[in-house]
Amino acid sequence: MARIALTGGAYQARSIIASAQRQLNLYAEPMPEGQGEPAPMAYYPMPGHRRLGTAPGGRGWRGLYQAGNGAVYGVSGPTVWLINRGTAPWTFTSLGTITAGLTTPVGMVDNGVEMIIVDGSPNGWTVTLATNAFAVIADTDFAGGVTVDYLDTFFVSSIPGTAQFQVSDSLAATYDPLWIVKKAGFSDRLTGLRVAKRELWLIGEQTTEIWFVKGGADFPLETMPGVFVDHGCLAPYSIAQIDDAVIWLSHDRFGRGVVLMGRSYKAQRISTFAIEAEIATYANTNDAIGYTFGIAGHEFYQLTFPSADKTWVFDLTTGLALEASWIDGDGLEHRHRGQVARLIDDEVVVGDWENGNIYALDLATATDNGAPIKRVRSFPHMVADGKRMMYRQFLADMQVAIPAVGDTEVWLGWSDDRGVSFGNPVLQSLGLTGEYRTSVQFQRLGMARDRVFRLTWNSNHALQGAFVEAQAAAS
Repeated sequence: MARIALTGGAYQARSIIASAQRQLNLYAEPMPEGQGEPAPMAYYPMPGHRRLGTAPGGRGWRGLYQAGNGAVYGVSGPTVWLINRGTAPWTFTSLGTITAGLTTPVGMVDNGVEMIIVDGSPNGWTVTLATNAFAVIADTDFAGGVTVDYLDTFFVSSIPGTAQFQVSDSLAATYDPLWIVKKAGFSDRLTGLRVAKRELWLIGEQTTEIWFVKGGADFPLETMPGVFVDHGCLAPYSIAQIDDAVIWLSHDRFGRGVVLMGRSYKAQRISTFAIEAEIATYANTNDAIGYTFGIAGHEFYQLTFPSADKTWVFDLTTGLALEASWIDGDGLEHRHRGQVARLIDDEVVVGDWENGNIYALDLATATDNGAPIKRVRSFPHMVADGKRMMYRQFLADMQVAIPAVGDTEVWLGWSDDRGVSFGNPVLQSLGLTGEYRTSVQFQRLGMARDRVFRLTWNSNHALQGAFVEAQAAAS
């Protein structure tokens, strides 16, 4: 039998006849070269959701943050919570409320003394870390913020609806009215900002520039000489940071809908033609929400489009992409449950966009808080110089016989119209616990000139590819 090797990520091309490789809730990991392993890549299930607690009120999460003193805070709906991790499930103490009626993510950051919160309104709020006292920023010189970050003792925030950003006094949530500065390199408005490697990335609607702390008496920041990025952004909540990189959904003077990673003063494209073609079909991309996290040595950037009900995940470690979703009681796919994420006590914690649930991303958990997680991997087109092929056997090269939550079966479907539609799938067992010799075989699969196979399962079994026994027909 011939092996069908899987070597990439999700790639359903603009024309399905070119590529129909769907990858849902699975991430790819290359095998070390030169060690004789049977396949170039393994495909592992993305982590499930283990519920840690539920905030009162059942409102979607808009922010999570662990301060420098170890305390954890969050915002769900309009309520700012102190999150108490000493019990199971976690409990929540209300500290106060911010602007009512908003559902978009908030900005949260601290300077070791105070945490500041902004929500895109003209207002801002502080939490004193020593006492958890909550207060509105009373300084009348504060102009509000869409995004906020911390740079060399200063709070830096993007002022809503303008080309300007504002810098606080050192180690304080107080403001000098003269420390409001306009993005200088181009006339576009400022969308948002992030700090990476002690440098401030100012991302406008069409262009991006980088500033650093020089320590001048009149104003502490200055533009980085000779650095200018000709790409901007209209989705402020898509902007995220990891390590020394800033990532966002682009918009510039030449187009939009490309996912970029800014690093070393340059913007690198990390999305594919296939993903960009799909993003171009979304009616609204300005509401996109992005965050970063690390799991099992992989660094991910997750980008959700709430209006389109779709989530894409970019594996920054391998350069490959995948889809992420959850399924409702009718089996319909929707965007991923996570809206915000934060590393808390060395565990990736995400807040649900719809309710007050807060989860740990857990590779040992095979469900979305008890609901099954749908895993899908489709294979490359199988063609033989235009001849029909008779498929005698398909052998899924999958992990078997492990303890699993949920179904321990896999469904094989296939398309004989070049990936446009798939017939009713065939079911096969992945083996009971300990049945390690289980062979996941499908027999007598008919004939086709151009076939696309597709595997679907709900458990935490890994996939390595497949073997196919096929014979060319006379015509």
